[in-house]
Amino acid sequence: MTNFELYNPTRLVFGAGQIVKLKDLVPQNAKVLMVYGGGSIFKNGIYEQVKNALEGFSITEFGGIEANPHYETLMKAVEVIRKEKLDFILAVGGGSVIDGAKFISAAVKFEGDPKEILYKRMAIRDNAVSFGTVLTIPATGSEMNSGSVVTIAETQEKLAFGGPALFPVFSVCDPNVIVSLPKRQLQNGVIDAFTHVMEQYLTYPADAYLQDRFSEGILQTLVETGPRVVEQPDNYKLAANFMWSCTMALNGLIQKGVPTDWATHMIGHELTALYGIDHARTLAVIAPNLYRVLFSAKKEKLAQYGRRVWNIQGDDTDAIAREAISKTEAFFDEMGMERKLSAYTPDYAATADIIVKRFEARGWAKLGENGIVTPDKVKEIVEMSYN
Repeated sequence: MTNFELYNPTRLVFGAGQIVKLKDLVPQNAKVLMVYGGGSIFKNGIYEQVKNALEGFSITEFGGIEANPHYETLMKAVEVIRKEKLDFILAVGGGSVIDGAKFISAAVKFEGDPKEILYKRMAIRDNAVSFGTVLTIPATGSEMNSGSVVTIAETQEKLAFGGPALFPVFSVCDPNVIVSLPKRQLQNGVIDAFTHVMEQYLTYPADAYLQDRFSEGILQTLVETGPRVVEQPDNYKLAANFMWSCTMALNGLIQKGVPTDWATHMIGHELTALYGIDHARTLAVIAPNLYRVLFSAKKEKLAQYGRRVWNIQGDDTDAIAREAISKTEAFFDEMGMERKLSAYTPDYAATADIIVKRFEARGWAKLGENGIVTPDKVKEIVEMSYN
């Protein structure tokens, strides 16, 4: 296990009926910008709950944040805050709305071109606008971490950034919100959280026994609850365990003291930026083939994952590791994922070349936990994912 520091100041308010606590969580006398997405909160009652809880507060609303939040849209919100001299942001939505709020928070007081926050993957340490969240779609874990991903629509680029100043002050997580979600969003949420764990767990043995058990526990919980919560979103027991698993998958705990990968996400972000593919579905396309291309480097953890999560028996490490990949694919299939890039674009060779060129232009020559995901490996992974 390597040395680490753990810092997470977010106050998580979890459970049924907790939105009413907003009146005590939002700072008194705050001038609030309430941001949300396409308007689903008006249909499922969450908007009304939030407004009732914040009766008497000064609230300016900003809607229309995209499923992959656009820099161009977020900058309009930045201008609203500057013009109206607002001092608190409340994100009511899923990971995209919360990610958008993080960028708005960082950009309001940023000196210089805010695009630099994205292109330089800046670590925002101070001078950000405080914000809280009301989670409506479990998936990304953005409600309890300091990371964000934003799309520059003009150039079709999806870029990540973060920093210790970008933790939400609080996040309200009521599992009942999933009742109104479409099946596709629930499927996506399960796979998004599952892959978040895999990016932090499926690397190489690091003698971090507790972190491994945490990760395996989250994976097992998602395998157990994922297919059922999609069919029974009104089952509070399933909904609560699903939502908590999504938060725990990326709140920083399981990555401490261990190597992490994230190459699957970086390739997947490009597929979303280029073709508008749901984020989780890009992960389902890329992850199994990344495991195959990097098999020799990952097989020890793949075998451990196979034994502990899928209960695969035997002594042959290679065989167990390969079966673990197959089990993962079967789970993705069960969760309704389309795992072939050919379902989204007819030209996989061009896609691979575009992604490689973008990575090279950004200096991303050595990705992954050990720096062996080079441009040629990226090309191989993308091409293998075509069919």
